[in-house]
Amino acid sequence: MIQRYLLKEMENIFSDESRFNAYLQVEIAVLEAWSKIGVIPNQDVQKVKEHAKVDVNRINEIELITRHDVVAFTRQISETLGEEKRWVHYGLTSTDVVDTSLSLLYKKANELILKSLNNLLSAIKDKALTYKYTPCIGRTHGMHGEVISFGVKWANYYDELQRGIVDFEKARKEIEVAKISGAMGNYANIDPRIQDLVAQSLNIESANISTQVLSRDRHEKYACALTIISTLFEKIATEIRNLSRSEIVEVEEGFSKGQKGSSAMPQKRNPISSENITGGVRMIRGYLIPILEDNALYSERDISHSSVERVALIDMIELFYYLSNRL
Repeated sequence: MIQRYLLKEMENIFSDESRFNAYLQVEIAVLEAWSKIGVIPNQDVQKVKEHAKVDVNRINEIELITRHDVVAFTRQISETLGEEKRWVHYGLTSTDVVDTSLSLLYKKANELILKSLNNLLSAIKDKALTYKYTPCIGRTHGMHGEVISFGVKWANYYDELQRGIVDFEKARKEIEVAKISGAMGNYANIDPRIQDLVAQSLNIESANISTQVLSRDRHEKYACALTIISTLFEKIATEIRNLSRSEIVEVEEGFSKGQKGSSAMPQKRNPISSENITGGVRMIRGYLIPILEDNALYSERDISHSSVERVALIDMIELFYYLSNRL
């Protein structure tokens, strides 16, 4: 996401530094699980925890050769270790690390989103109560109908957002999931107990079953939940834009000291926040389509979903968070 529509706290979650540190967190959780079932010496696990460090620049250098970011990551981590490096990535395939670490990042992002949505819910409730007895004209087809309360509009938005938050909280649980099932997802090289121990350690769910990747219906449902809530953002923004038109002028966005509406027409007070939100929601709907196409992979996996999730899903999350805060 471009910097204009990116809030720092969300940007930090999906930075390369954060992503590779999440890889390391998963790798260590796996080693600890192996140790708990008596396969890996605990002293070696402690050495990895103490000495393993992420160096993004070095990972990028290695990836120029390997053309595989997880292999580059494991080699870079191994460079910081002694003999205990033989246990790094033990029994794992790349997507065990990638899908599980992304679940950790999504969980962090979802905590920010939930806080923002609850703040928005509170702000909408405030508007509903403030304008409870403020009469305004109701319209259908854009034409005058009967008198209603302006607060009723906000009460309706409040009710819709409550439903959206319920759907979001359900959907987020389906992508905050550990997948540690090895190549093909058949547990041939890793004990099934490891996944449950890792999930418990990372405080996320353990997948019932997977191929070499988590099934992407999880991500589809999550993206749909965000997209549907974003249409409420657009509904509110569109109403503000419409009611602030010069021939109606029933509402108006805040206009700060020194703010300008036009370089040529200084009298203009444009509803730029609402217009910005409307445009952002259009982008979110655009991101949804490729995400909905990510579930149909070749057999047990391919990487056609990877590029989509690096761009469309991450951008959707970051943009959604920006729009909810701006609204």
